[in-house]
Amino acid sequence: MTDHKPGPNPLFLREEDLRQAIELLFFAYRDFTSEADAMLARNGFGRAHHRVIYFVGRHPMISVSALLDILRITKQSLSRVLGQLIREGFIIQHKGATDRRQRLLELTDKGLEIERQLTEAQRQRIARAYRETGGEAVQGFRSVLLGIMDPPDRNRFSRRGDT
Repeated sequence: MTDHKPGPNPLFLREEDLRQAIELLFFAYRDFTSEADAMLARNGFGRAHHRVIYFVGRHPMISVSALLDILRITKQSLSRVLGQLIREGFIIQHKGATDRRQRLLELTDKGLEIERQLTEAQRQRIARAYRETGGEAVQGFRSVLLGIMDPPDRNRFSRRGDT
């Protein structure tokens, strides 16, 4: 006997359920970013700065081209944000060992501290939600988030064995 996987449950695909999911994402993202936004504003930074700080911290010595690939922003946009973070001492830029034109980015001690502060508030919020919902819900949440992403970004996580 062959296993038969049922198709998507149509109850979750109703227009009202889909719209509610959009609203849930909106409110969750608003609250998820609220503490970080306040910290960033005190430094004259915005969410673009946060994304750069986060991913440079997550991937020390990341190349500018790899960061552009993650953020999907223009070189001009990144240049403005990155220039400010370098000038203010949050990020340092190194030349590549084999290609001297390559720029590799790393957080300074000052950058590591702000990244820790920004991430801690968000980490606590996610940890609380994970504790309240349990392992099965966490795996379902991860699956839904992966399903929302475009395939190339999903592959970033499957390569690390995070799915």
